[in-house]
Order: sequence, then structure tokens, then C-alpha cells
Amino acid sequence: MAMNCNPKDEVDGGPPCAPGGAAKTRRPDNTAFKQQRLPAWQPILTAGTVLPTFFIVGLIFIPIGIGIFVTSNNIREIEIDYTGTEPSSPCNKCLSPNVTPCVCTINFTLEKAFEGNVFMYYGLSNFYQNHRRYVKSRDDSQLNGDPSALHNPSKECEPYRRNEDLPIAPCGAIANSMFNDTLELFLVSNESDPTPKPIRLQRKGIAWWTDKHVKFRNPPGEGTLEEKFKGTTKPVNWPNPVYMLDSEEDNNGFINEDLIVWMRTAALPTFRKLYRLIERTDDLHPTLPAGQYFLNITYNYPVHSFDGRKRMILSTISWMGGKNPFLGIAYITVGSISFLLGVVLLVINHKYRNSSNTADTMAF
Repeated sequence: MAMNCNPKDEVDGGPPCAPGGAAKTRRPDNTAFKQQRLPAWQPILTAGTVLPTFFIVGLIFIPIGIGIFVTSNNIREIEIDYTGTEPSSPCNKCLSPNVTPCVCTINFTLEKAFEGNVFMYYGLSNFYQNHRRYVKSRDDSQLNGDPSALHNPSKECEPYRRNEDLPIAPCGAIANSMFNDTLELFLVSNESDPTPKPIRLQRKGIAWWTDKHVKFRNPPGEGTLEEKFKGTTKPVNWPNPVYMLDSEEDNNGFINEDLIVWMRTAALPTFRKLYRLIERTDDLHPTLPAGQYFLNITYNYPVHSFDGRKRMILSTISWMGGKNPFLGIAYITVGSISFLLGVVLLVINHKYRNSSNTADTMAF
């Protein structure tokens, strides 16, 4: 019987020719996919297709950008830095470790009233929550109320896993570094009545619904919250255990909204997190009228050691969220560049097309 054997396959690294049988070939299967015979479509880039695309993108992006930019500028926002590194700052005295607890007051003026719901944020700078070891230093099972994880936290929480041979709840570096300044806002009604009027700040409603009701849960069982956390200890830097974060039961323990907000780590070293909500009480009066205010700060959170900064932000929102002029500027820039390129290419096409037509006429 004749052998169907190609010695070239053996030289190229193929299997050796076996006597009495046909050698295996490395030739691809004769299919449309492997032989590259699938139907394909490739756009032909002509002036009639490219130029309208540039103009359409420009005409769409520029109005959208203008709308976003105008909306962003209509959002009221004020930012108060209270780090206290400047000698003239009222909070400068709080940089001394000997002054504890330290309370400082900063006066400021709202030139225009804030309408609608107002959101109070705290902001930190030069704080790298995106560091890999920091991001991983938590136990989501423990935060979800798992009894076994409560008393035996994940090793990812080291070195904030145990303290004095007791499991830390909540464990990890994220929880251990939780923001703990206390911010209070007061309105000075008028000069004749200097008695400040406290602004009501809502502690609840600042966390995502899914975080509050799905990701974070207190340990199951009967009894008080303190009994449920029996056998655990507080994080090293906390003044009180987790079951003493709030006086209201539905905002205490692992479901405390300040804790939940802090545990959602930021991607950049300069960030803000929602601290309180100031709800509008009626449609006849602005939420925060124009006038004199003062911010009362219980200064607990240290940032001077890593050259960080702290600030308080008051802001309204719109359909696009908070104040963000960059998004509108980006849309306007992309739309303008696209429209300008369309004009340039239109001029070039008109010039060289006329030159080509003239050359063809002369040749004829």
C-alpha cells in the first residue's frame, strides 16, 4: 500500500512519516473561518462619509456640553478648609496633641441662598484609600453579620485583626482609620439677634440602599446589640465600640451609615464623602438662606502627619449630580475639535478636488 507522506512536514517539525500509514498534516481545515473566506465589509472612507460624521459629532457634542456646563454653574457650592495649618486659622490650636478634645469655630458667609436639599460632605486630600493593602484590609463576611467571621476575621485584616487576643469588629485598616470629626452648622439670624440657630443635619439617608440593606448587616440573634458583639473589641483608633456609634438602633453597629460611607473606598487621593443631609422643609423658604453662618468642629481626625487637608463642603445637586464643570468643558472641547477638523477637511477636499478636475480637463 502506498504511503501518503510528505518529508517536508517532518523537516518543518511535523510528525515523522510512519511506515504503513499516512502522516498527519498541519494544514488548517478547509473551512470558511480557518481559510479566511468569511464575508467581510470594510467602509470606504470618502469625503461624503467622513465630513458629515465630523460635523454631526460637533453639532451634537457642543450643545450637550453647553447644557452640562450651564447646569453645573447653577449648582450652589461652598468649600471651607479647616485643616488649621495656617497660624491665623481658628483650628490651628487643634494641631497640638495636648489639646484633646479640641473644638474650633469657623465663620463664613453665604452670598446666595441654597435651594432644595443641601448635601454636606467632608473632604480629605493626600489620603490614598486606593492603596492595594488598604483596600483589601477588610472582611466583607464579618460586615455582613456572619457569626463565624465576627469571631474569626479574615487574615487580610492584619495587623488590625485582633487586639489583646480578641477579634476586632470591624477589622481592617479601612475601619480603623474611619473619619471621626464632628461637624455642626449654625445660622446667625440677624445682627439684632446674635443667638445662633442650629441647622438640622440628617444622619440617615446618606448611604447607598444596597449597602445599607444588603452588604452590611448586624450579627443575628436575640438580645441587645452589645450582647451580639460580645467577645469582640473595638478598632485600635476608635474611642468607642461599634455598637455605640449611634443612639438609634437602625443606625448602629455595622449598619451605621457613617461607617458604610467610609468603607466605600475612594479611587483618588483627593475625595469627598457624604456626611449629612439638610432637607428642605417647605417651598416658601430656602433651605439655607443667604447670611452669616458658623461651622462648629470637634477636631479629632489627624491629617497633619501625612500632609493631608480637611474641608467641609455644602452643595446642592441637579439632574447630573454635583458640581462638575470638567464634563461640560470636555464635551465642548471634543465637539469643537471635531467641527474644526470637519471645516479643515472640507477646505482641503474642495481645493484638491478642483485641482484634480482641472488636470483631467487639460488632459482631455
